Amino acid sequence: MAKEELIQFEGLVTEILPDARYRVQLDTGHEIVAYTAGKMKKNRIKTLAGDRVTIEMSPYDLEKGRLIFRHKDERPSSTGGPPRGQAQRGGQFRRR
Repeated sequence: MAKEELIQFEGLVTEILPDARYRVQLDTGHEIVAYTAGKMKKNRIKTLAGDRVTIEMSPYDLEKGRLIFRHKDERPSSTGGPPRGQAQRGGQFRRR
């Protein structure tokens, strides 16, 4: 007997729950609870409320899913300061 194929959906994280679980609003309008996949934990990928994610779900239980990918933001990041590891050079002494 063949293993059932997993279904992938995209959605938006609406709430962070305890134990690395998230409440996700799917693009279809449904709201599910998803947990972080092992590779995301291993690579320390953090997910915050408002992030776009890809969810993998079993066809048997459409209320739970596994968060497998966090999409990058399209907007540019504006940190406001100099890049990390570079000191500002205007009139200050350099540390040795």
